[in-house]
Amino acid sequence: MPFAAGAAGIGNVVTFTRDIAPIFQKNCQSCHHPGTSAPMSLVTYLDARPWAKSIKQKVVTRDMPPWHLDKTVGIRQYKNDRSLSDQEIATIVRWVDAGAPEGNPADMPPPLSFSPDSEWYIGKPDLLVTTDNDFVMYAKGPDWWIDQFADIKLDEDRWIKAMEIKPSNPRIVHHAVANVIEPDAPPGTPPGGVQLHEYAVGKYGDIFAENTGRLLKKGTRLRFDMHYFAVGSEQHNRTTIAFKFYPKGFVPKYQVRSVAIRNIPNDELEIPPNSVVRTDGYYRLTRNARIDAFQPHMHMRGRGMTLEAINLDNTTTILSSVDRFNFNWHVNYIYADEEAPLLPAGTVLHMIAIHDNTAADPRNP
Repeated sequence: MPFAAGAAGIGNVVTFTRDIAPIFQKNCQSCHHPGTSAPMSLVTYLDARPWAKSIKQKVVTRDMPPWHLDKTVGIRQYKNDRSLSDQEIATIVRWVDAGAPEGNPADMPPPLSFSPDSEWYIGKPDLLVTTDNDFVMYAKGPDWWIDQFADIKLDEDRWIKAMEIKPSNPRIVHHAVANVIEPDAPPGTPPGGVQLHEYAVGKYGDIFAENTGRLLKKGTRLRFDMHYFAVGSEQHNRTTIAFKFYPKGFVPKYQVRSVAIRNIPNDELEIPPNSVVRTDGYYRLTRNARIDAFQPHMHMRGRGMTLEAINLDNTTTILSSVDRFNFNWHVNYIYADEEAPLLPAGTVLHMIAIHDNTAADPRNP
């Protein structure tokens, strides 16, 4: 994949300290620093140098940083866009091809600070809630779906500003979906509760826009819909959800709602051998809404997912499309404030999913 030479280092050798470290700080080090689950740190030259050739391969194929949107369609600006520009990729390629030199240590930018609070993407939590019991996953066998529960000990109702789920053993957890079972839920509410928040492989927490939140009621119980898989040895897990709240008494102007658009009839997805299957799901807005984010959720044979709006005049508008879905990275694509679509009541959200069960799918097990 050819890339034009970038501006960095023109006429000079590209160096780590001057040209590469700033790119890694902006796009990579939030995950690749000591104490995280990333396979290596990319903070210092000594950290990064042994991985230079692998880094080149991963950025040229755009496997890293994980950002799988089709940039040619739909909304183009995102708050959490960590993808590399063509120029940044070209700079990394030049650095590796030149032997990955360190450069002048004086050119190194000040290091980023990773405090204990950075353990949580949302920052220091106000409340941590952990599942009641430890779960033991067997060494070998099929995937396992199970409900686990936790009580939320609040003295009063609180408005959530941010939340994040973390399993203690992410190695065996594909997803953990937290549902709220409220003490005064209206008639017709599913007995298993209403979806609050989701963790899936590669996803971080949710930080709501200013003056936007979700109400967490006193006496609420959480049901975690857990999906586990075996990894060859017996493993244990407990799952924790972290909350940050608005100050007591503050009521945000806007309320957040998570909507799962189901596109698998009766939850039974059939993908015959050597076939590519499309499924469609729909959700009609009952009130005016701003769409803040798009997060595909699929499994091994998932190849792509597109979200479009069917407008009141029956025209369609593509909002986002992931054309290179990766089971290991359930990225939540958060729209920039000025780009987040404002849709009137009656608009239909249409979700299109593509599953590939052919030999051409490199992730087909």
